[in-house]
Amino acid sequence: MSELKVDKVSPRSGTYVSLNTVGSKNIIINGDMSIAQRSTSVASITGSGYYTVDRHRLAISSLGTWTMSQDTDVPTGQGFATSLKMDCTTADAAPAASDVMWVQHRIEGQNLQYIKKGTANAESLTLSFWVKSNKTGTYIAELEDTDNSRHIAKSYTIDSSNTWEKKTITFAGDTTGTLTNDNNTSLELHLYLGAGTNYTSGTLATSWASTTDANKAVGQVNLADSTANEWYITGVQLEAGTTASDFEFLPYDVNLRRCQRYYQNVVRTEQDIPVCMASSWSTTTAYGIFPLYTTMRATPSLDQVTGSSYYRYYNAFDSSDYFDSFELFIGTPNIVNLRNADSMTITSGQSGWFVLLNANAYLAFDAEL
Repeated sequence: MSELKVDKVSPRSGTYVSLNTVGSKNIIINGDMSIAQRSTSVASITGSGYYTVDRHRLAISSLGTWTMSQDTDVPTGQGFATSLKMDCTTADAAPAASDVMWVQHRIEGQNLQYIKKGTANAESLTLSFWVKSNKTGTYIAELEDTDNSRHIAKSYTIDSSNTWEKKTITFAGDTTGTLTNDNNTSLELHLYLGAGTNYTSGTLATSWASTTDANKAVGQVNLADSTANEWYITGVQLEAGTTASDFEFLPYDVNLRRCQRYYQNVVRTEQDIPVCMASSWSTTTAYGIFPLYTTMRATPSLDQVTGSSYYRYYNAFDSSDYFDSFELFIGTPNIVNLRNADSMTITSGQSGWFVLLNANAYLAFDAEL
């Protein structure tokens, strides 16, 4: 893919000079694990979801209990400041057949048209990353084409305990199955951490083939077999071609905006923080317009913590009322209209603002894949 350059004419020479160059070779968003809008650490995880580091989803089914965190343990001298850490807190040394866990990255089809999947010119993809664990042995990385139910999987080995190692894996291009050109998931990266026999009893799908569960994670070690086990990863890069280039570091603000396409944290765990301006439509309901920070992937849903008097409508006449939660009245990927979900006693026609009142509350918008 081409680079986006912002140029200006030099007042001295009259020639163009580059002010900023934003690369776009890395298909993975937030591969350096620097953005964590939801939380930097979540404990007691037993189910699938987005928990900490943006764009990196945990998929898990009955395979132990985990703490997922953004960590500062990184490979020395490589430019990274943060990593994603998985820490086993309740072990599962004998997984049932259907037990499985992987770290997942979902990718929009419209971001992948240039790899020409499903044509004679399909591009190979090369995955590179830094990884560290006390649990040595074989691990599996898989690409799954969810549009056409196809997949390919390759193994890598953690050779030395508690040592950062760089891994590079090349996946051949797939001449079967074009990817849909839209904003839905077309390709997923799966980094397995454990799997039962439903996923390991076949032959590893080292070439593109129809998705077969038994061929997904053959040979995968079980990271869940001890509470002493930990796994770290950073510098995840997926790019077109058969060789791995140096990791593409983006400016923090650029990386944040890319993450905010999928999730936007408005305000979190801070008392008396304004959310947006609002006006009272009636004696019970107020509405507030919130322009989103950047265009989101789709019209978002609300992600919030609710509770008794967690929020307040404060008007210009120095009076206010409290409510427990918001609802999204109407919205687009660019702007949303919020209103109180619980009835208030207010004066119609006055202006004011919505305020987050409780330190346990947060408000965010979610358009994740």
